[in-house]
Amino acid sequence: MVYPRYRCFLLLLLVCGSVAAQPSPMMLQRDCADCPELVTLPAGRFVMGAAPDEEVLEQLAGEFRGRSAPQRAVELARFSIGRFEVTRGQFRAFVAATGHRSAGCFVWSVDAHRLEAVRSWQSPGFEQNDTHPATCISWEDAEAYTRWLSQRSGRRYRLPSEAEWEYAARAGTTTHRHWGNDMREACRYSNSADISTRREVPEAADWAFSDCNDDHAYTAPVGRFAANAFGLHDTLGNVAEWTADCWNPDYRGAPATAIARSDGDCHLRAVRGGAWDEASAGLRAAYRVGSPVVVRVYARGFRVVREEQ
Repeated sequence: MVYPRYRCFLLLLLVCGSVAAQPSPMMLQRDCADCPELVTLPAGRFVMGAAPDEEVLEQLAGEFRGRSAPQRAVELARFSIGRFEVTRGQFRAFVAATGHRSAGCFVWSVDAHRLEAVRSWQSPGFEQNDTHPATCISWEDAEAYTRWLSQRSGRRYRLPSEAEWEYAARAGTTTHRHWGNDMREACRYSNSADISTRREVPEAADWAFSDCNDDHAYTAPVGRFAANAFGLHDTLGNVAEWTADCWNPDYRGAPATAIARSDGDCHLRAVRGGAWDEASAGLRAAYRVGSPVVVRVYARGFRVVREEQ
């Protein structure tokens, strides 16, 4: 049951959106030369999840529906989040400092994802340089990186909760994507499966794709596409991003704060944002999937959060 006062509050949020304002460029921060650049986001509240008709309008496959429901109002404290996804160069600095090992990555082959032992963040199966987002990253790899970054900087770094991630990705909007609902705008704001992907990726003939050309068949250098209203780049597309939350099949019982969920299946964690190999239905602020913490996929990376007082 939704009580009348709460129903009115939820409807007000749906109409008015988040109370957060666009951060000033003066709020950009970096704790060390090879640390990620951060944007500090103000405290606020927003409605998390997919609107009741969103998944039908997006023609989302049946087995993926209902994962972003029910919608709920969430309150957040101030926090800082990566302006970009963690780059291959930044991950390389971590590996050089710690000797962290990660090998074996799932790539798409013919009709399914298959594990290839020779693939890794250094060789995901397509060309990258150190300005591209790190990919073939497991949740455990990302967690290890945040622990190292915390030690290196003296500040508390971690993966974002799902609520923090969605608040950052929406940037005050209530539409399916921060630029609106029109996928004809996709190639201005995101690196997704598009005309260049279909043309250059051998396995992509049967993929859904955006009817535009972003000039990047695979990953793109971070920041190549227009930012959202919070000044964040690639929240949708490029690589899908790990979050801290244990996996739950929907939002029933989810907290009304930004804390990461520690109930559910913690062998799986929530992944958000879609990637270079997805189009339309997967490139939405509300879209979510769960994945084992040990799995590496050639279209999956992460961005970091730094806690603020």
